[in-house]
Amino acid sequence: MAYPCSRIAVVGAGSSGLYLALLLQRAGHQVRLFERSPTPRSEGCGILLVAAGVEAIAASGDSSLLQRLLAAGQPVARFVVRNLRGDTINAEAASQDPGRQPSLLIPRSAILDALWQGFAAEDFCGEAELIGWQQSNDRVDAFFANGDIWSGDLLIAADGIFSRVAPVLVPGHSLNYLGDRVWRGVVEDAHFCTAGDFFVYARGRGIYANFFDLGADSSGVQRTHWGFFHEEPLPASREQRRQLLSEPIPAEALAKLHPEAAALIAATLPQQLTANWSYDIEPLPRLVQGRVALIGDAAHAMSSSQARGMTAGLEDAQALAQALAASPEDLPSALLAYQAERLPLVHNYQNRSRAVSNRVGRRRIPAAA
Repeated sequence: MAYPCSRIAVVGAGSSGLYLALLLQRAGHQVRLFERSPTPRSEGCGILLVAAGVEAIAASGDSSLLQRLLAAGQPVARFVVRNLRGDTINAEAASQDPGRQPSLLIPRSAILDALWQGFAAEDFCGEAELIGWQQSNDRVDAFFANGDIWSGDLLIAADGIFSRVAPVLVPGHSLNYLGDRVWRGVVEDAHFCTAGDFFVYARGRGIYANFFDLGADSSGVQRTHWGFFHEEPLPASREQRRQLLSEPIPAEALAKLHPEAAALIAATLPQQLTANWSYDIEPLPRLVQGRVALIGDAAHAMSSSQARGMTAGLEDAQALAQALAASPEDLPSALLAYQAERLPLVHNYQNRSRAVSNRVGRRRIPAAA
């Protein structure tokens, strides 16, 4: 039986939005993938993509996509927890369940590249910043800053933690500041963090850091991803927040870390650095309203403490594509089925991530008024 072809807009070309758009293309829908940037995203450092995230990709049934992903990363081999002096607190081999996909240490850009290779590029619309939307019983309209208007059957917001759709769909939607300014980077490294290792420097004295092996790039250069978290109040003004994200790690903060680890961070080229303020969002009471749905960080942004953020978005995409395939004649009901499946799961992810984030020794620093 041939399913009816629906017109579906996906807003946001990060991993969850791109994966959903790819799945919908393959199901025969008329898809438009809108992205504020002029070109497809390729930024980002590294990520631990846990086994469930790899399995969400495997569930597409596209073996070539899965193989591209597996080839771009490497299985995590060992977790090591150290104190800030560099003494080992705990070290253990990463568990690998027989019959399951491995957890991967992988560049974020490699995940996006693997997805883009399977996506029909003519359905990508860059420089398309969503500024509003409206819906009726039988259609939804999306309005963009460049004057374009899209009309169709469904609008799926994958536009991240600062979503334009989520606060309208769920009044009262709010960000929760977790207490850190965070720098991340990728640096050449053939000696410090290798062979699938993941190092954690336990939080203390107002800082936390992690490092993990990314393997070799296409030129054979060995790389390590690192993250450095510095506890500080959130500045009240957007201007000051933006300014501080352009600044390097304070020298006095970096000096609290073991010298070998600090030296690796200091050796990172500026173009290999990113910085942000750490937020999550309060669990939302719903992910769907009529013909509009949220996926990914727009739906459930969470702390990185459980490495579940990207995985949850990939799972969202797979679940939503399956719900639409199961109820092609009644799209709003398909969205409600997606919500019924995902809402309790992502609430659990969010609550666990925040609980872990709150109990690892962070000083409680209030945000500025």
